[in-house]
Formats: sequence, structure tokens, C-alpha cells
Amino acid sequence: MKKIIIGVMGAGAGASEIDQQNAYKLGEMIAQQGWVLLTGGRNVGVMDAASKGAKAANGLTIGILPTDDSSNVSDAVDIAIVTDMGNARNNINVLSSNVIIACGMGAGTASEIALAIKANKKVILLNDSEESKIFFSSLSRDNIFIAHLPEEVIKIVKGILSDR
Repeated sequence: MKKIIIGVMGAGAGASEIDQQNAYKLGEMIAQQGWVLLTGGRNVGVMDAASKGAKAANGLTIGILPTDDSSNVSDAVDIAIVTDMGNARNNINVLSSNVIIACGMGAGTASEIALAIKANKKVILLNDSEESKIFFSSLSRDNIFIAHLPEEVIKIVKGILSDR
């Protein structure tokens, strides 16, 4: 049976404490559903927190690394994909995920959301930026969903997956 892959995207070193807490909870809840977690794979910010949450719940984690080595991979990543593609790896993150969750906001996360919209993927925004919610919703009313808590995110993902 094909595994469901849920991508959690968000800031690295600049991630806020609340974004990291939400990411950890998301990772945990994704694993509890039996889904596979996909992140940018590094050992900082949202990527690390989500991977740690998934591992705490015995989940499977994939990290798509931007560099040509795995020295900065999160200890909680099971499968590290070394790309040497820099930000171009964001397209791999998006295209490999069944659903994308944007936890927080930054330039890299915004690029992943934009790539997801172009690929007609479903994106759930879990952040406090009203500007980003308005902007991305205006680009794709059918594929952008807004959540305020990790529990809401999981409920939305379930709805998206049941509609497939």
C-alpha cells in the first residue's frame, strides 16, 4: 500500500518558538496517523522539531537536504536525501508530498507554497501572518486552507485525503 507523505515546511534557524512547538506537535500527530513526514531535513527550526515529534511517536521521517553532505541532518531523520540543489530542492519537497503544511513563514516557506500552488497541491497554512494568509489565498482559493492549531491541521488533512 502506498504511504501518505505529509510535508511540513517552515523556517530553519529563524523559526519562532511557537512555530517549533507547533511543528513538534504536527510531527507527532502525523506519525500517529501512520503517515510519513517529509521536511527539509536539517537539524534546526521547524524541520528538526517536526522530525523529533514524528520520531517521538515512532513515525518514519524523510529529510530532503539542500547541500551535498548530511552533516547538518536532524538526528530524527530516518531517510536523508542529499541533493546539492540548494533552494531548488524545495520543488522536490512539494512534489513528493501529498499535502503540504506551512508552519510559520519565511522566504523558503513562501517559495514552497508558491511551488505547491503551481503544482495544484493542497497547502495548509499554520501561521500568524495575516498578510501571507490573504496573499496565498488570493492565488488559490481551492488549494489553500487556514488552521490555527495542529489539531485543526490534522482534521483538514484527513478531509483532503478523503476527497481524493
